[in-house]
Amino acid sequence: MTAFAHVDHPTQHPGVVRAERLAHNARELTRRIDGARANASLLLAAIVAALLVAANQVIDTWTEGHLLAAWIVMWVVAFGALALMATPARSMSVRVREGLARWNKARKMAADDERLWQVALTDVRVMADISRAMSAGASRDLRSYF
Repeated sequence: MTAFAHVDHPTQHPGVVRAERLAHNARELTRRIDGARANASLLLAAIVAALLVAANQVIDTWTEGHLLAAWIVMWVVAFGALALMATPARSMSVRVREGLARWNKARKMAADDERLWQVALTDVRVMADISRAMSAGASRDLRSYF
């Protein structure tokens, strides 16, 4: 008599499944973090750190008797800076990020225009298309013609 052994093995390793789920969750978390908010937080932390250093320098000049009062003043300065600088730091980081995006886009467009010009110097047909576009009053961005 013939008998078959049916052994059910899992098709996926549980550790691999957990690692894939962890990697997926990490990617989702990084997508959710707003870049401007992260930049603003870093900028705010730098500003508060600078204020704390300045407050610490003031505290170092005081005598030992006023140490507790000095620490209280320093932390009041720190939390006051956090409260007052959060919105300006966030708006400044947004402006910096947008400015960098505009600069990057302009740099890429200039590189594309330069590549098109180099092709046009070697290909008469492309030069004729560019000449026709310029005489037709097309915009400076030649990609709108093509």
